[in-house]
Amino acid sequence: MLSLMLRRAFIAPLGFAMLMAASADFTVVQAQESNAVVIKNFMFSPMELTVKAGSTVTWKNLDGEPHTVVNDAGIFRSAALDQNDTFQYKFDKPGVYKIFCGIHPNMRETITVR
Repeated sequence: MLSLMLRRAFIAPLGFAMLMAASADFTVVQAQESNAVVIKNFMFSPMELTVKAGSTVTWKNLDGEPHTVVNDAGIFRSAALDQNDTFQYKFDKPGVYKIFCGIHPNMRETITVR
Protein backbone atom coordinates (compact mmCIF):
# COMPACT_ATOMS: atom_id res chain seq x y z
CA MET A 1 0.00 0.00 0.00
CA LEU A 2 2.78 2.41 0.94
CA SER A 3 4.65 1.50 -2.24
CA LEU A 4 1.59 2.35 -4.36
CA MET A 5 1.19 5.72 -2.62
CA LEU A 6 4.87 6.55 -3.19
CA ARG A 7 4.60 5.65 -6.88
CA ARG A 8 1.56 7.89 -7.30
CA ALA A 9 3.28 10.73 -5.45
CA PHE A 10 6.24 10.48 -7.83
CA ILE A 11 4.45 9.79 -11.12
CA ALA A 12 1.82 12.55 -10.93
CA PRO A 13 4.31 15.45 -10.75
CA LEU A 14 6.49 13.80 -13.39
CA GLY A 15 3.52 13.48 -15.74
CA PHE A 16 2.55 17.10 -15.14
CA ALA A 17 6.12 18.28 -15.89
CA MET A 18 6.19 16.29 -19.13
CA LEU A 19 2.84 17.76 -20.18
CA MET A 20 4.05 21.30 -19.51
CA ALA A 21 7.27 20.74 -21.47
CA ALA A 22 5.34 19.36 -24.44
CA SER A 23 2.92 22.30 -24.46
CA ALA A 24 5.83 24.80 -24.33
CA ASP A 25 7.41 23.15 -27.39
CA PHE A 26 4.06 23.26 -29.18
CA THR A 27 3.74 26.99 -28.48
CA VAL A 28 7.17 27.68 -30.01
CA VAL A 29 6.36 25.61 -33.10
CA GLN A 30 2.95 27.26 -33.41
CA ALA A 31 4.52 30.76 -33.23
CA GLN A 32 7.06 29.86 -35.92
CA GLU A 33 4.39 28.43 -38.20
CA SER A 34 2.21 31.52 -37.86
CA ASN A 35 5.09 33.92 -38.68
CA ALA A 36 4.74 35.64 -35.31
CA VAL A 37 7.39 37.91 -33.83
CA VAL A 38 7.23 38.76 -30.15
CA ILE A 39 8.67 42.00 -28.83
CA LYS A 40 9.79 41.40 -25.26
CA ASN A 41 12.68 42.53 -23.05
CA PHE A 42 13.63 45.10 -25.70
CA MET A 43 14.21 42.35 -28.31
CA PHE A 44 12.50 40.95 -31.37
CA SER A 45 12.07 37.21 -31.04
CA PRO A 46 13.01 35.50 -33.23
CA MET A 47 15.78 37.85 -34.35
CA GLU A 48 15.91 36.04 -37.72
CA LEU A 49 12.87 34.70 -39.53
CA THR A 50 12.49 33.13 -42.98
CA VAL A 51 9.07 33.17 -44.67
CA LYS A 52 7.64 32.45 -48.10
CA ALA A 53 6.73 35.32 -50.42
CA GLY A 54 3.11 36.28 -49.82
CA SER A 55 3.34 35.56 -46.08
CA THR A 56 2.11 37.97 -43.45
CA VAL A 57 4.26 38.52 -40.37
CA THR A 58 2.64 39.70 -37.13
CA TRP A 59 4.58 41.52 -34.42
CA LYS A 60 3.16 41.70 -30.89
CA ASN A 61 4.59 43.97 -28.21
CA LEU A 62 4.65 42.28 -24.80
CA ASP A 63 6.83 44.97 -23.19
CA GLY A 64 5.42 47.68 -20.96
CA GLU A 65 7.24 50.23 -23.14
CA PRO A 66 6.12 51.26 -26.65
CA HIS A 67 8.03 49.97 -29.68
CA THR A 68 7.80 50.41 -33.46
CA VAL A 69 8.51 48.06 -36.34
CA VAL A 70 10.49 49.85 -39.06
CA ASN A 71 12.04 48.57 -42.28
CA ASP A 72 15.42 50.25 -42.85
CA ALA A 73 14.64 50.72 -46.57
CA GLY A 74 11.50 52.71 -45.69
CA ILE A 75 9.06 50.16 -47.12
CA PHE A 76 6.93 50.10 -43.95
CA ARG A 77 6.75 51.61 -40.48
CA SER A 78 4.30 50.84 -37.70
CA ALA A 79 2.82 53.34 -35.31
CA ALA A 80 4.03 53.08 -31.71
CA LEU A 81 2.84 49.74 -30.33
CA ASP A 82 1.78 49.78 -26.71
CA GLN A 83 1.71 46.61 -24.62
CA ASN A 84 -0.29 43.84 -26.37
CA ASP A 85 -0.66 45.88 -29.59
CA THR A 86 0.11 44.15 -32.90
CA PHE A 87 1.34 45.16 -36.34
CA GLN A 88 1.15 43.09 -39.53
CA TYR A 89 2.93 43.32 -42.86
CA LYS A 90 2.54 41.12 -45.93
CA PHE A 91 5.87 40.35 -47.61
CA ASP A 92 5.07 39.98 -51.33
CA LYS A 93 8.58 40.19 -52.76
CA PRO A 94 11.57 37.93 -52.01
CA GLY A 95 14.54 39.59 -50.37
CA VAL A 96 16.23 40.34 -47.06
CA TYR A 97 14.44 42.89 -44.90
CA LYS A 98 16.27 44.58 -42.05
CA ILE A 99 13.92 45.61 -39.24
CA PHE A 100 14.51 47.83 -36.21
CA CYS A 101 12.58 49.70 -33.52
CA GLY A 102 12.43 53.42 -34.32
CA ILE A 103 12.31 54.25 -30.60
CA HIS A 104 15.09 51.84 -29.58
CA PRO A 105 17.34 51.48 -32.68
CA ASN A 106 19.51 48.82 -31.02
CA MET A 107 16.56 46.41 -31.34
CA ARG A 108 17.08 44.65 -34.68
CA GLU A 109 15.94 41.64 -36.65
CA THR A 110 16.20 40.22 -40.15
CA ILE A 111 13.33 38.78 -42.20
CA THR A 112 14.30 36.71 -45.23
CA VAL A 113 11.56 36.23 -47.82
CA ARG A 114 11.97 33.42 -50.37
